[in-house]
Amino acid sequence: MSDASILRTVFGFDRLRAAQQPVIDAVRAGRDVLAIMPTGGGKSLCYQLPALEREGLTVVISPLIALMRDQVRALRELGVAAGALTSGNTEEETEAVFSQLESGTLRLLYMAPERLGSGGAIHLLRKTGVASLAIDEAHCVSQWGHDFRPDYLRIGELIKALPDVQVTAFTATADAQTRDDIIRRLFDAPPEIFIQGFDRPNLRLAFAVKKEPRKQLLDFVTVRRGQSGIVYCGTRNKTEVLAKALNEAGLKALHYHAGMEAEARREAEIRFQQEDGLVVCATVAFGMGIDKPDIRFVVHADLPKSVEAYYQEIGRAGRDGDPAETLVLYGPDDIRLRRSQIDDGLAENDRKGADHGRLNALLGLAEAQGCRRQLLLRYFGEDSAPCGNCDLCSSPPETFDATEAVRMALSAVLRTEQMFGTGHLIDVLLGNETEKTRRWKHGALPTFGVGKNWDRGQWGSIFRQILGLDLVRPDPSRKGALQMTELARPILRGEKEVMLRVDTIEARAARRRSEPLALVAEEDEALLSALKSKRRALAEAARVPAYVIFADKTLNEMATRKPASLDDMMGITGVGAKKLDKYGATFLAVINEDVDIPHPARNRLSGRSEGAVFDQLQEAQNRLARGENGLDIYMSCSSSTLAKIARYRPASMEDLASIGGVGASKAERFGDAFMDVLHGADGAIVDEAH
Repeated sequence: MSDASILRTVFGFDRLRAAQQPVIDAVRAGRDVLAIMPTGGGKSLCYQLPALEREGLTVVISPLIALMRDQVRALRELGVAAGALTSGNTEEETEAVFSQLESGTLRLLYMAPERLGSGGAIHLLRKTGVASLAIDEAHCVSQWGHDFRPDYLRIGELIKALPDVQVTAFTATADAQTRDDIIRRLFDAPPEIFIQGFDRPNLRLAFAVKKEPRKQLLDFVTVRRGQSGIVYCGTRNKTEVLAKALNEAGLKALHYHAGMEAEARREAEIRFQQEDGLVVCATVAFGMGIDKPDIRFVVHADLPKSVEAYYQEIGRAGRDGDPAETLVLYGPDDIRLRRSQIDDGLAENDRKGADHGRLNALLGLAEAQGCRRQLLLRYFGEDSAPCGNCDLCSSPPETFDATEAVRMALSAVLRTEQMFGTGHLIDVLLGNETEKTRRWKHGALPTFGVGKNWDRGQWGSIFRQILGLDLVRPDPSRKGALQMTELARPILRGEKEVMLRVDTIEARAARRRSEPLALVAEEDEALLSALKSKRRALAEAARVPAYVIFADKTLNEMATRKPASLDDMMGITGVGAKKLDKYGATFLAVINEDVDIPHPARNRLSGRSEGAVFDQLQEAQNRLARGENGLDIYMSCSSSTLAKIARYRPASMEDLASIGGVGASKAERFGDAFMDVLHGADGAIVDEAH
């Protein structure tokens, strides 16, 4: 079978992506390869497709059991002979894998690196005729990487035991230092290197300074109700607190951290993979093992550790290529914590210096004054034009010449002998008489009261930004007292100027993007909801993640193109021969069945008084879609807009027009009829029981 035939009939794709083709060509040719490809860029296919085209076994080393089991299940759904040897196997599963190895029918074998610690595993592989060794998440082998795993060092022993085997390594995140480490540890000779770019244009990038962080999080997630997302937290306790808050707000959420029992963690993973619209609040222990392509948002409730960690974690969103959103909430306490974690660590000084440099790069991204994507890609050695898909492209920040203010702040740090934190320094700059300023006689300092042109909130912003610029650092030996760094001296001497951002309340930008990005047209949302419902039922019956049946991207295409036959269905991306045979007729029945499928926005109002109000609003709208005389231009509000009207019940025409999706012209067309529905013809509020 040709590679094009395998690609279409097994994987359901008509063509390879441009970035995949050269990598696959090199793997087919038997060359050793190191490929740096963005998450969602199709790394797995780069070793899976060649494995099916040639004789012999391809062994895949992967970091987490959950990830391997999910990939094996997905491959088996495609009709591929794949198996895994992990500590999570049942005896029957392990026997089945050994049987396939002995018969030579197994094409892909997944193994965890810790499995290589037993001599038996290496002996087994030496006698099975391994053709290729693929190392996934190869950055885990580097001690300079953000996710070093000591077990990955055992891969070197396996390579030595299989001297003629092809070695291919894949990762989404590796700076130059990490790449050099990967090559040194995994390859005897320099491999062919492919750096396919780090850009994920479907991800919207956003950072926001913490003001009311719990409210900021709840507002963000609430308008994305029904979408799957991850909220990364800095502590285990915070995962539980935020999950509880989301549930109390009527959202579906659960928590996840390494302190939970193994069975509870596994249950959380299964629920997240199988349920639509579930949000998991987790530490970074969660994510790498979740092969879920339809995660629509990733929020960091606390500042990540580095640019590499940030990039890896946001990369779990939108792996299907559809739009997804990311948000990082951060504040001065996050910066102090990350600095202290580095300084209090056991690493050598050169490693601590490198870690501070990585944190500086992340803080530069957080406090950026221009396109975030440009800055992010520049860190990985790429240039790009402004992206138009980050918060700063949508709403450029206002900046000001902060040189004078920064000099005042630095002077206050030095004149108080670098012994105090931000709060006391602001009191000195504002000239506030406090017990501490009196005790330390700081009222006599030249800097006492020189900063009265700025208020306390503005000084808090200035100190946060100079912390981010690494002009000052918290001293862990002095309970976080700020110390000036060498980077600050040119500014203090008047040799360098500083521009800072004017902090603004994020509500304005949040309102502009309050609605999540639509993945299908409004008129197709009801069908998409029905397709997802059918997929969920099939997945629950088979006890597999929903995407194993079909990915969201495939369902979106079905809802948009509406195939009328199995021939049409075969042209849908992600529908291969086996899935067509197994599920094609079932999904065709959903698409072509002549029934009235309620819109998802209406479904969410089921069993509530707003549901009946929605129906009456829709009836009134249908009656007036072309005006009172039936001759005017067609006009309508979306179902989502009608649901908002039913929930909020605006009290006046002005309030109605202000609801997103209405506006003046629609309020003029439908306003009187909608008000009659909402408040009755006599102006009384509609009875909640009706």
